[in-house]
Amino acid sequence: MTSDDVVRLLADENRARAFAAVALGATSAEEVAERAGLTSKGALVALRRLQDGRIVTAADGGLTVSYDRLRELARDAAEPRPAQDHGTGDERAEMVLRTFVRDGRLVRLPAQWNRKTLVLRHLAERTFEPGRAYTEREVNDRLRVWCEGGQVDHVTLRRYLVDLHHLHRHAGVYRRPAEDSAQAG
Repeated sequence: MTSDDVVRLLADENRARAFAAVALGATSAEEVAERAGLTSKGALVALRRLQDGRIVTAADGGLTVSYDRLRELARDAAEPRPAQDHGTGDERAEMVLRTFVRDGRLVRLPAQWNRKTLVLRHLAERTFEPGRAYTEREVNDRLRVWCEGGQVDHVTLRRYLVDLHHLHRHAGVYRRPAEDSAQAG
């Protein structure tokens, strides 16, 4: 998430009101709904999005604003970085990958199927050598790296990679095909 993502997140009135309620001390969804003048469902939806964006967290003491995360985003915004190049040579693919893969991490999976398959193929190509055998534990460890701080878990990634034939599984051993047959599809 970037500072621009936070601006887009707070551009929605319900999310902005829910965020303000948490910043002013509301510690539960019920308090947020009451203080922000939202329905219970509206407050829950807004809070879920704010938590997905990691600017509000839910801990034992209730809801809190993630001021450390906001400061981190402010620092990042002050130090602009060049757009990351994923080495595909295709500007359309690069645009999709810049949206969903940042700093070696999968931010989230795209909803659109064509984009999702592009991102998953990229992960497979960057993570697994063609033809080499991997145990399930090795596959999980390699995929966990992509998932840190994101919205997708390694098990979901592994399942997609197998389903899309980016990884083949046989008798508990995983291999990336020598020629990625899923690329053609």
